Amino acid sequence: MTLLKAALHLLCLAPLGWGWLHLLQGGFGADPVKEIIHFAGRTTLQLLILTLLISPLARWLHKPELIRVRRLLGLWCFAWACGHATSFLVLELAGDGWLLLSEIVRRFNLSLGALAWLILLALALTSNRWSQRQLGRRWQRLHWGVYAVAILGPWHYLLSVKSLSPEPWIYAGLLAGLLVWRLWRRWRRLNPAPAAARPAGRR
Repeated sequence: MTLLKAALHLLCLAPLGWGWLHLLQGGFGADPVKEIIHFAGRTTLQLLILTLLISPLARWLHKPELIRVRRLLGLWCFAWACGHATSFLVLELAGDGWLLLSEIVRRFNLSLGALAWLILLALALTSNRWSQRQLGRRWQRLHWGVYAVAILGPWHYLLSVKSLSPEPWIYAGLLAGLLVWRLWRRWRRLNPAPAAARPAGRR
């Protein structure tokens, strides 16, 4: 588990190094500011998908210990969401916080992104065991908010991309599939299959 966590930390850091090299080589094209912002946003969605994949992977591979890395990935997802928001604030708005607030109010896609970020902030702040003990059952309800982020994130991305690119739809489809799986699992728990009838015989 220690080696797995170390590998995941490196995996989550790798896009930062790749992005820096890509920038130095001019790989972000004619509008690097826009591409850097979208790059950080895509990395956030990729880590969100990876975080939500942990539960089905743990079940399919019969490795319940994999659940222990979900918090690590969730925190990295939040870190990249902060990077996405910071790059927009610094590179696009020149660090003007008031302008950021007015843009969030004025532009619906930014309102969706801000709401997703706030939910991720709440999840990150309560991801520790102390919060889990203090909140009790409310902790699980709060952390179901990750599924709201799985809706808000790709919706924000779809509205942010003006061209007809298939990439936002791919992220939306993957997250929709994970949501459907989660809803199906919950439905199965609430509606268990009836037990098979006992064969006739002596008692």
